[in-house]
Amino acid sequence: MNHTQPLTFHPADPGYEDELAGFQTGFAQRPAVVYGARSADDVIAAVRHAATENLPVGVQATGHGLPGASEGGVLITTGRMDGVSVDPEARTVRVQAGVRWGQVVAAAEPYGLAPLNGSAPSVGAVSYTLSGGLGILAREFGYAADHVRSLDVVTADGRLRRVTRESDPDLYWALLGAGHAFGVVTELEIGLVPVRTLYGGSLAFDGREVDPTALLRAYEEWTRTVPDELTSSFAAVPYPDIPALPPHLRGRYVLSVRVACTGTGEDGDQLVAPLRKFGPVLVDSLREMPYAESHTIHSDPPDPHAYYGDSAVLSELDVARAGEVLSLAGPDAAAMCVVQVNHLGGALAKPAPNSVPYREGRFLVRMLAVGDRAAARAQLDPAFALLAPATLGRALNFAFGAGDRTEGLYDVETRKRLAELKSRYDPANLFRRNYLVSSAC
Repeated sequence: MNHTQPLTFHPADPGYEDELAGFQTGFAQRPAVVYGARSADDVIAAVRHAATENLPVGVQATGHGLPGASEGGVLITTGRMDGVSVDPEARTVRVQAGVRWGQVVAAAEPYGLAPLNGSAPSVGAVSYTLSGGLGILAREFGYAADHVRSLDVVTADGRLRRVTRESDPDLYWALLGAGHAFGVVTELEIGLVPVRTLYGGSLAFDGREVDPTALLRAYEEWTRTVPDELTSSFAAVPYPDIPALPPHLRGRYVLSVRVACTGTGEDGDQLVAPLRKFGPVLVDSLREMPYAESHTIHSDPPDPHAYYGDSAVLSELDVARAGEVLSLAGPDAAAMCVVQVNHLGGALAKPAPNSVPYREGRFLVRMLAVGDRAAARAQLDPAFALLAPATLGRALNFAFGAGDRTEGLYDVETRKRLAELKSRYDPANLFRRNYLVSSAC
């Protein structure tokens, strides 16, 4: 749809603050102008304006992450671009830039199909996919980026291109893994998988009644026995004692194992039996469920809040060192800190024609801290230092507010190729990603 004039907001305009609001409340930016995009034409207008004025460009769909370097520049918000169209015969879905995963799951479910979405239905599908996309069925089907058929993208020259592996192999490769550094993706075509139901949920333990390190060791040993059809994570969450939480969580240090498996309930029960025997279970929500209920496996918080986070992709999980991390981030820490350990491998280790790095990783450790950037870094940096001997790098999907740190987001060869392509497609660094500029490599 064409519009006569793009919808724009300047700092003194009514609606400017509302347009900036997102899920992440901890790190505000003040762009000189916000384009509320309703179509690809609006995105083109925003990019051309930024190029003319030599201003940086950022993009925000839902605000779970940060919109890039739009301070004093141009921010494009895409929430109004929320079209979803499923082709059940081709097993594909087309999603516009502002679509959230919950919409895609709901649209695909009537056909017995599912996207490779993450744990939270409010996350933007496009940004998640451009950074790789580590989903709840990742070990069976790989990264979400591995299933992209085509991308519609506005590049730094103000052109709208439809990019496929066949039409533009270099740009296709770069966009799927480092997308926001190469343009503004307005629409994706993504392959769906034939999944109608799954076995999933969580086993939760009281971290003051069971030894956290012992449970983590049992989890690591258990992951060596499970098939690729099972994707799981270990989480440690010190819940505050507040009335907003259910009574069984208030003030508790909860250790949980989250599971998603495409097998039957009987198959799933057999696979998780060793974990059920570990100790007294606080909550057992494991069951066979419709895929549309998969968001209940993690039950991520739905309300906007402030947080800072980072991650480490590991070649192996040293349980003793990881146990020290749990101690640093436990209930006695200065501020609330959430630790999650994702089991990788399976289809995630298979090569694909995109720039998602560190496919050889066996585990991913993610940490989120509540508070300002400086306080969070002071809490998280010592923890990640403990994991350094086995760390391959970091995951772009989980650098929440840590974009100021550029090291480790890509391996050397991937970063070198991305920098070369960056100089070809965005020589003025309009989409500011300094770790991909040749002079920084």
